[in-house]
Amino acid sequence: MRDLPKDLHWLLFDLDGTLTDSAPGILRCVQYALEQCGTPEPDTDKLRPFIGPPLLDSFQQFCGMPPERAAYAVAQYRERFSKIGMFENNVYPGIPQLLERLTAHGYVLAVATSKPEVYTRQIMEHFALTKYFTVIAGSDIHKEGETKADVMRLALRRLGLPEQQPSRTVMIGDRKHDVMGAKECGVPCIGVRYGYAAPGELEQYGAEWVTDTPETLAGLLLECTI
Repeated sequence: MRDLPKDLHWLLFDLDGTLTDSAPGILRCVQYALEQCGTPEPDTDKLRPFIGPPLLDSFQQFCGMPPERAAYAVAQYRERFSKIGMFENNVYPGIPQLLERLTAHGYVLAVATSKPEVYTRQIMEHFALTKYFTVIAGSDIHKEGETKADVMRLALRRLGLPEQQPSRTVMIGDRKHDVMGAKECGVPCIGVRYGYAAPGELEQYGAEWVTDTPETLAGLLLECTI
């Protein structure tokens, strides 16, 4: 694994599976949506692929729903998520300490997540994470079909950086969608194994660096500034 660039300055973070362990809320909301659609699924293990990708895509891909039915399922999901599900969630141990150290070393931090921005901001405030981030970018709740690359470009614009191949920038995430979005934007990616990726997923999709815990992520990022 090659070293990170010594002049790295801007860090884009995914939210679910990278900053917070949001699986309980996401899976319960997917179950609720499927119940409302008349296709209940009691086994949450079968629903874990929903964690990370855009919901509209997931209901179509994993449940075989046509677009209109998938849109209805998304609306049902959000009905529960907006009231309960977004807070069935926990910050990963070591993340606040990591963010504190990164900002103290002069990094500029941004969130780039496929989760709707209106929910993302509430979650970040609830868990006292907002103070570490210069920019928070999520998807538009009124616009379907946005990709991870789209929200990354939004974060880059808000940081005042080029939307394609910005220098001194890295994406940090836990799923293939983070790696693929980063590649589309010309940004290298650090994959974190403590999130929701299947074994070998991050390596398969070409993450330039892969690390195991928030502590080893801190070592990787802070070592490059020495």
